[in-house]
Amino acid sequence: MEAITFNPAQVHVLNLMSHIKSPVGLEQLKKQLADFYAKQVDDEMDALWESGQWDEKKMQELRGSHFRTPYNK
Repeated sequence: MEAITFNPAQVHVLNLMSHIKSPVGLEQLKKQLADFYAKQVDDEMDALWESGQWDEKKMQELRGSHFRTPYNK
């Protein structure tokens, strides 16, 4: 069996999770992680907007688009 190697961020999150003792604590951690990633997405979109790689025209072009993978049954 192949050993799994965790990066420092994964080890840190696992250590944090060992201190969670209730469902409420787990929900709080989930919210914090979601907020963290939402802020990263916001910051990246702001950077794309400021650089001119993203603009109102591109948003309008994508409005109503569907990019889901079609599944054949």
